[in-house]
Parts: sequence; C-alpha cells; structure tokens
Amino acid sequence: MIASRESRKRLGQVFTPEDVARTLVRWAVRRKTDHLLDPSCGDGRFLAHHAVSTGIELDRENARLAQERVPGATIHHTEFFTWASSTTCRFEAVAGNPPFIRYQHFAGRTRQLAIELAQRAGSTINGLASSWASFLVVTAGLLKPDGRMAFVVPAEIGHAPYASPVLSFLCSRFRQVRIVAIREKLFPDLSEDAWLLFADGFGGRTDVVELSLFDGFASFEWTGRPTRRVSLSSWRDAGCRLRKFLLSDSHLALYEASASRAGVSRLGEVANTGIGYVSGGNEFFHLRPSEAKRYGIPGRLLRIAIRRSRQLPADCVSRQTVEGWISQDEPVMLLDLRGAQKLPSTVMAYLNSERGREVRKGYKCRNRDPWYAIPDVRVPDAFLSYMSGRKPAFVRNDTECVCTNSVHAVSSKNGMSLRTIQQAWSHPLVDLSCELEGHPLGGGMLKMEPREASNVLVPIGNPHFTPSEIRILKEATAEMRGWRNYD
Repeated sequence: MIASRESRKRLGQVFTPEDVARTLVRWAVRRKTDHLLDPSCGDGRFLAHHAVSTGIELDRENARLAQERVPGATIHHTEFFTWASSTTCRFEAVAGNPPFIRYQHFAGRTRQLAIELAQRAGSTINGLASSWASFLVVTAGLLKPDGRMAFVVPAEIGHAPYASPVLSFLCSRFRQVRIVAIREKLFPDLSEDAWLLFADGFGGRTDVVELSLFDGFASFEWTGRPTRRVSLSSWRDAGCRLRKFLLSDSHLALYEASASRAGVSRLGEVANTGIGYVSGGNEFFHLRPSEAKRYGIPGRLLRIAIRRSRQLPADCVSRQTVEGWISQDEPVMLLDLRGAQKLPSTVMAYLNSERGREVRKGYKCRNRDPWYAIPDVRVPDAFLSYMSGRKPAFVRNDTECVCTNSVHAVSSKNGMSLRTIQQAWSHPLVDLSCELEGHPLGGGMLKMEPREASNVLVPIGNPHFTPSEIRILKEATAEMRGWRNYD
C-alpha cells in the first residue's frame, strides 16, 4: 500500500511522471558503469532506468516498493542528511525529485543537520528555506569530479530569496548550469509549478546560468541551445530573480530602463507597506454585530477590520462600505483591548468563555501579556491585497478601518497623495512590475510580500510612454501571467 496523501504531504513526496524521470536519468548517466544516486528515491522510478544505482528513502513502505521495482539497487531506508553526513560513497551521476517541505515543517534536528552540511559544502542556506535547497547543495557534494546532476525543482528557484545562494553555489561548483522552465504543469494535480535543473562538470565553475523555455515537457530537448544565457552579474542586478528572464530581451530592456525614467518611482519611495496585525484567533477576536450586541461588548472597544483581500471593494473603503458589512452582519468587528485599564464585566465574561479559554492556549496569545491585547493594530492610508488573481488591488482607506496580516497596510510618506499613487496604480508599467517583483503562489495566484511591493515601479510623475512602449508592457504582462498559469 502506498503512503497516505497526508503522509506524502508531510514528507514532501511528489511522484514524478515516468517520462520526466527517464529523461533526467538518461542525461545524467553517460556510461553503463556510472553509479547513480537518488537521494529521495520514493518508489524507485528514477533508479529503474539505470542498473547501477543507490537510493535513499525515509518512508519504509516506499523503500520496500523501490527495492521490489529495482532488485539490483542498493536502497537505504533512512533519513538522507543523516546518511550523507557519514557516507564515503561518491557518484558519477545524481537524478531525482527532492522533497518539497516548507520551512515551518522542515524543522528540528533534520533541518539543523541539513544547514550544517550545506555550510560544510560551501553554501549558507537560509533557515527559512524549504528542504529542496539543502538537498541540492548536499547532494552535489556527493559527486565525483566531472559528475552530473539532474533534478526536478520547484519553480521558486526562479524567485525565492533562499534560492539565490543555491544558484550561486551551483555556478561555483559546476562547469555548466541549466534551468529548464516549462510553462505547462509537470504535476497537474499540484498547485506548485516545477522546473528542471541540469548541472554538468562537478569541480568546474561558470559565470552564466543557461535558461531554456518550453511550453510543455513533450517539446523539451536538451540538445537545443538555451533560450537565454544569463550572466551572474545580470542575475544579481535583477534582484537574483531568474524569473525576470522569462521575458524577451526587448521586453526586459524596456522594464529595466523604465526604472530610471524621470517620473517613475518605487512604491517604497512614496509609501510604507507592511503586514497587518496577527490576532492569534481570528474567529474569536472578530465578532459579528449581532454577536457584539449579544455579548454586550461596548462599541468603544470594537474596530472595523479588513480580514481578507476579497473583502476589499474596487476603489476605496468608505462609510457606505462599512455600513454594508454591518447591515449584512459580517464578522468585521475587532475586539481591540489595547490600553484598556478596566475591562467591563461583559468583556471579561466573553474572555473567560469556553472559546476564550481555548484561544489563550494558542502560540500568539500565550506569548503576549495580556493575552487578549493584540499588538500592531493601526489605521493605514490604504490596503494592498496580499494574494490576487489578475493584479494586487490598491484600495484607499477613507474610514478608520484596520486590517489583519492577510492584507497589507499602506501608509504614504514624503507628503505623497494616496490618490496620486492610486491613479498611477492602473498604469501598464505597474501591471508588469507586480508580475516581476511579486511571485506566483500556485493555482494562477500572484503573491506580494511587503518587500516585493516596495520594489514595484509606479509612474507617479506622469512620465511619457509611447504607444509602442505601452503595447510592449502589455505584451510582457500577458506573458508573465501565462507563466503563472493565470487564465
């Protein structure tokens, strides 16, 4: 019996399509005598394509299936980093699909050992990195001179901050590094997009990342010339974002030139963008008007809150907007007890209710004093959606509303008018900049972190763009939306 879906998710397991596994192994292995390693072999589908092979697998049932599928292979049922820390084996070839475990779950001794081994190999991996980053670095260190490595990798290798040291490391250890970006999903059932990594000539070095672009895996051929040759200096100038080079030279050149055009600013130059408050129990701290009335919560202790992006109207949060939420009995009333000297008996009764006793046990609540006083509640000038489909919404706050960390809080600076920023937000340059400075979340969604929002180009000073330039900006935006599978 194959491991349950929950178990596979916990272990970061995604089983690779047969044609993808076969292609990666056939490229990585050059001779029949080459020894192939798959550091997270799952049920053995990579190992099945080469007789001389070793696989490492944490899940006992998958290790058994791999041994049945490839009887001649050496299968180690163990945790990879523990095995890598003591093995003396070295390999001519590596191929596989490393586990994709977010840093929140990639924890404890395993993560610490992974970071230490990566450091020993010559790369400093961020503590917020997902597991695949350490897998690539540590596995590379198990190659013999001139060895080859081929991996399925998350598309976030093209934009995640912690991917930067990984790519730098690969270029400092291999003669050739190529990333193959495939628009069509390799794993149709997953929201995450996946690309391919090929690294040749371990022990060499290169100052170029080759980037090949394909619409689908069926059209992929390694023998073709790369679509782009991206120098490491150009990559660094682009904020260590390989994803920007999905654009053509002409499209990217216009975008880069726009950054220095008179009248164009970064959003961070005219406004501050930050996350909203973290309550530690949204369902408890946000009440419906009917609930607030039933519990006898005084109005002076309640604030109207934006809880999520889809709550935002198109242009501004107005008094009429708020009245609509209240008339519909939406749960938008934040219980804001900061600075309250003496709490009314009705509030104390609510805090000591069964729900209140349960909420105070949560991590956020039990680590603040008093547990019910939510920090960082502030009234911003505008709201910026955190996750979006077509484009992040920029919405003025014409009321005293506050927001949770599911929405970004924006405050103007240097005397800049919020209306001026909002008017500029509709420009095609902003559309493209959001695509390039934000990043795909999966499922066609675009995610915008505060630091990414600060980098968005905004034509505040009404700079002139020719009709041809506007057309190019729109074409480039459509291209990038296509790469994140936004329909």
